[in-house]
Amino acid sequence: MARASNVLVEAYAGYKGEETPRAFVYDGIRYEVREVIQRWYTDRHSYFKLFADDGHRYVLRYDGDEQIWELVMREETALDE
Repeated sequence: MARASNVLVEAYAGYKGEETPRAFVYDGIRYEVREVIQRWYTDRHSYFKLFADDGHRYVLRYDGDEQIWELVMREETALDE
C-alpha cells in the first residue's frame, strides 16, 4: 500500500541531485522557504529544518525511495504564545 504525502513541496535539485525545498503547500496554504536552517540525513530520509515566510520554523522529511514529502514539525514563534 502506498503512503500519501501530507504536504506538496516545490523543490530544487542541486548539482548533486539533492532535493531542497523552496516552497510547500500545507492545508491549502502556500509557504515560501526563506531559509534552510539545518539539514540532516538518515539511511532512508532527508530532513530539512526551515524558516518559512509566515515566521515559523518547520521540519520537512523526504523519503527518496518512495519520493514522499512529509511535514513532521511546526515550531510556533513567540507571537503565537
